[in-house]
Amino acid sequence: MIGILGAGALGRLWAALLPEGESAFLPRPGMDPAAPPVRYTFASLDGRQTIMTRSWLASGTQPDLVLVATKAGDTREALTPWVSNLPTKVPILLLQNGLGSQQAVANAWPTRPILAASTTEGANRPTPNEVIHAGSGDTWIGPLTAPGKNHLDSVVTELRASGLRVHEELDILHRLWQKLVVNAGINPFTAILDCANGEILSDPFFLTQIDPLCNEIAAIMQAEGIGEANPKELRDRIETVARNTARNTSSMRADRLAGRKTEIDYINGYLARLGQQLKIPVPVNQSLTDRVKQLSE
Repeated sequence: MIGILGAGALGRLWAALLPEGESAFLPRPGMDPAAPPVRYTFASLDGRQTIMTRSWLASGTQPDLVLVATKAGDTREALTPWVSNLPTKVPILLLQNGLGSQQAVANAWPTRPILAASTTEGANRPTPNEVIHAGSGDTWIGPLTAPGKNHLDSVVTELRASGLRVHEELDILHRLWQKLVVNAGINPFTAILDCANGEILSDPFFLTQIDPLCNEIAAIMQAEGIGEANPKELRDRIETVARNTARNTSSMRADRLAGRKTEIDYINGYLARLGQQLKIPVPVNQSLTDRVKQLSE
């Protein structure tokens, strides 16, 4: 049984695609044991709509894998009450955007099998009871702690039952950085400009900020030893993803429109903090972080 912690868009996507009866949502502490199951409309890639009913994990049942699909800022706090009751052999897979939350979990429980995923699957939740599989992608999974290496094969095999493309990636930190670059170059602009991904490409604000942003990110990556980062290549990657997902709404824009706290602290905010630690000027990352926070407030 796969326990899914977090019933947002990504958690509900996995719950919908995994074989029925082989996953359940993990209830919040103090939640009524008689709470009704999670029920929502799921729109698949081909547009077909299906009513999904997914249960909460029954009391006394132990999951053999925990899939953590919470917001980055909630991850460690949401995991804490569960970790104390999980056998040490149960792998924990983190599905958060950005960086920072993954390291916090791995540092908190270094003797447990902690893994992280980087995914390009698109999932939107336009209303509380609706999830749309907005785009097909790939999911890479890799270990964050030494015990996680021993569970990599089994976790990947178990999640392939969803029908999604799932791959092993021993250097998962590199994959997470690749996604961080794209998120940092798209998400804050869509949230600030209140537009779909593709619309940022012709906006003057994006066009004046993207090169200095990529210069900052490349300098940080080089200082951290994350490949041979080239600002032009980073911009090309960001714009390619924006074009390929032109009609999509980023998670940050969706959070802002819904009045939810965004994950800016784990995307551009993470880059801003890291740049300051490395004595690298990061005015664009800091400005984007500040503007998204102001809009969210």
